[in-house]
Amino acid sequence: MAVSPATQAKLRAAMTRLLAGQPQHTDGALTKENLAREAGVSHATVHRATDVLAEWNFQVPHPVRRTPGEHARDDAMTALRTRLAQARGQARELQGQLDALATVTANLYAENLALRRRLHGRNPAPAA
Repeated sequence: MAVSPATQAKLRAAMTRLLAGQPQHTDGALTKENLAREAGVSHATVHRATDVLAEWNFQVPHPVRRTPGEHARDDAMTALRTRLAQARGQARELQGQLDALATVTANLYAENLALRRRLHGRNPAPAA
């Protein structure tokens, strides 16, 4: 089932805007979904418009191209993930140091108690 000439015209106009980087109703990503949104038709209508769809597939060999905003967002996310991984590594390292210091502190406390007991065992405190 083909689409009407008016629908084909809407799809071609939408395709022209998207390919020129001047979308009016979408983010500008070159996807069939955006073609449908830009033309104001359903996604199914795009697939029924075989002539227009063939032109689209010829013009857009890689169906999903990212917009500059998507590139910036993805770059920011990559940078944040890197910083998060570094922060987690640093936190693990610091936790290891803290655990080691806690162990040393516990050993010193136990040694201090033992020395106090030995000291008080030899020299009992004077009676009051």
